[in-house]
Amino acid sequence: MSQRTYNQLWTDAQLELGRLLTEELPTVPPRPEKDRVVFFQRLAMLYVRYIQIFRQLEKVYDQVVHPQKRRVIRAILDGVMGRVLELKNEMVEKEFSEYHYMDDVLHDLKLTPVDLEIPIPRYFISDRSKEFQERKTMLTDILKLVEVTESPEPLMTKGMSQEEAIKILQVVERARQGRLRAKLNEESRNMNRMYKTKDPGTAAIELATVCIQKVWRGYIQRKRAKIARDEEMIFLGMAMDPKYQLPCPAEITAQTSEACTRSKQVEHNEDYQKSVVAVTNQLRDVEGHDMSKTMKDQIRQWFIECRDATGSFPDYPDEEDGGSALIFAEKNPQQLMEEIAAKEEEDSNNKPKGKEEKKEKGKKDKGKDDEEEEEAGLKMLPSAFLSDLEVGNKTFVDFWQTRNESRNFNQRHEVELIKEENRKVIEAEIRVQVDEQMRQELAEWKLAVDKDKGGKTKGNAKKKKGSKSGKKKKKDKDLTADRTLESLCQELVEQGLLKQANNVRLQDYMGDYSYLGTTLRQNDIEPMPSLSDVRQVLSLYAILPLGSQVVHEKAPLIKAILLAGPAGVGKKMLVHAICQETGANLFDLSPLNTAGKYPGKSGLAMMLHMVFKVARLLQPSVIWIEDAEKMFYKKVPKEEKELDPKRLKKDLPKSLKLIKGEDRVLIVGTTKDPLSADIKSLCKMYSKIILIPRPDYGSRYILWKQLIRKHGGEVTRALDVSSLAKISDGYTPGHVVRVIQSVVTKRRILQQANRPLTAAEFVAPLAKIDPVFQEEEEALKNWYAKTPLGKKRIKAATGKEEEEAPVKGKDAKKGKK
Repeated sequence: MSQRTYNQLWTDAQLELGRLLTEELPTVPPRPEKDRVVFFQRLAMLYVRYIQIFRQLEKVYDQVVHPQKRRVIRAILDGVMGRVLELKNEMVEKEFSEYHYMDDVLHDLKLTPVDLEIPIPRYFISDRSKEFQERKTMLTDILKLVEVTESPEPLMTKGMSQEEAIKILQVVERARQGRLRAKLNEESRNMNRMYKTKDPGTAAIELATVCIQKVWRGYIQRKRAKIARDEEMIFLGMAMDPKYQLPCPAEITAQTSEACTRSKQVEHNEDYQKSVVAVTNQLRDVEGHDMSKTMKDQIRQWFIECRDATGSFPDYPDEEDGGSALIFAEKNPQQLMEEIAAKEEEDSNNKPKGKEEKKEKGKKDKGKDDEEEEEAGLKMLPSAFLSDLEVGNKTFVDFWQTRNESRNFNQRHEVELIKEENRKVIEAEIRVQVDEQMRQELAEWKLAVDKDKGGKTKGNAKKKKGSKSGKKKKKDKDLTADRTLESLCQELVEQGLLKQANNVRLQDYMGDYSYLGTTLRQNDIEPMPSLSDVRQVLSLYAILPLGSQVVHEKAPLIKAILLAGPAGVGKKMLVHAICQETGANLFDLSPLNTAGKYPGKSGLAMMLHMVFKVARLLQPSVIWIEDAEKMFYKKVPKEEKELDPKRLKKDLPKSLKLIKGEDRVLIVGTTKDPLSADIKSLCKMYSKIILIPRPDYGSRYILWKQLIRKHGGEVTRALDVSSLAKISDGYTPGHVVRVIQSVVTKRRILQQANRPLTAAEFVAPLAKIDPVFQEEEEALKNWYAKTPLGKKRIKAATGKEEEEAPVKGKDAKKGKK
């Protein structure tokens, strides 16, 4: 598509965003909603609409070439992502569930389930591709060094008894004799055929020809019938035309043009950076002197006005307060003096008194808030991203919506815009220099005119110095201050704590949408989430915050996620997918992996310090804890006592508390047996617990079809995928992969032309595997009901029933009367 098309797409997205902002930020604040269902419906509608804008803006940002437009789009895109996360957080708090079903909203907006899929912005990787490539090469080099230094294990030759040796020789000899015997038999048969020379009669020849004709005509007719049936199915739209299965030329050209635009983006961005440097230097040389002169004149004028108004020269504003920027605000000298005096009074007030007053005020405010909440009902939580979205929307409306770009066909940067932006930067630089000079000048004026006030200024300065010195905080000790990052990485790789993530994408985690979620919830049945829902939740909780620094800092902070589900459901694959989608480093702190490494308390402290230090320096980072339940065992099994799986139980939560908003570090735990762990300590560690179930029918159908094709198999009419999906109820994606790998071998792929794959071939290996039984899934559901979110959901459900019960009782009494 052309740049004009993407500009139009951006305009459409901004118009929809403008409508949403007017709805979310009305002039008159909306009344609180008492009905929880109506309030959730409003949230769901906003959530779906923001996702549509997110999808559009992501596509636009990926293909727009103009460097200045890209910066504006990026800011708006980050804001929309953050708002989506805020709405998701609010929906979880109102519905007490990690999974939401919005079939009715999709129906109202005339959207498909595909439109609800969370897109993963491509700029997460593309914008930092060089950095990620350097890290990857560093890791591969370290891994090679480790492989070289490790001494190869000597080959151990097992001892063999005389009986075993005789048996092997017998087997080999009998096989050789059998092959010779078969060869002799074949040669004797060929000799017999050569000597048989009977003349066939005319009747036999006629019978042979009729038989050949019969077979041939049947074959031709069956072929024609199959072709006719296929054509009919294609005509009815029940099957795809083979010519559309291969990528068409238009699709290939579109892909090449997209790649070309990405290379143009890099080129235009480099030109933009060069011109920014050139323009700033030019502005500094040409306009810098005039700027400083006008600033000094204005500040001197302010000194004189303050002197005339108050009878004394003012105190110069501090750098922390903004320096001379306060002077250039539209205020009178008296107002400025009052503000400065008020600030000084606040600083001089005693701190303990302030604390007591604050506590009393806080208690009163809390009481008022509680009363208001009880009376009011449900309100939207304050947002950290709506102000940013407003600013982004305003810049679009002011600069880009009506801008004539007929002369800028190549979509290069605009120099005038760079000048406007950089004038403010240069003004700020010059203001700092002017402030230093004018402070000295003001001191000289005061000494010359107001000699009595010179001592006070010195006293104030001393006080300020004292206050600054009192604000010192204790810093955590850096145990590895004398070591380089490369040496730390090398040690972590050698110990197996820093690993390379597998090349897996989130889209490889296949699963269908849950179509009956809303219907089941309306009938008070809690539906099990589908694999599509799991994929969506993980992209919101893990991938988007790790990919964007702005989103991670402002969005609701999630430090640790627990993936709970039966074995083979794809927990490990999801961890690796998170790393691949965000370019994150993978650290493995699993109890089995850390067993015997860094012994003792000091060793444990050193290990955690190194892991978290490297994770912060090379952020984004994922710290993976496999078998997370072992860290919080109720009772450690005898066979695992030597491994000491609970050694990280106390220290890891302490390290988790040190993670702040600016640190893009995420702890992901995986567990297949959460029942064996202490639920309180587990829930305290992991703020988000995501239950991953066994796949439903729709997901199983997609899994069988896609995985057979992925392993080289062909899905024909002979293969009944629907029956396979039906009989594999209870089996996980891991089980399906194992079965396909055992059936679709290299030899079987070569035989497909003559003998296509059938469902019966997969039944026998599938029957050998134990499925996930209903009891196991029910146990997991009951365990999840004991988590904080599960308890809230049960409490809300019981509350509804209690509300409905008295209403029914009243109706019954009325009937009796």
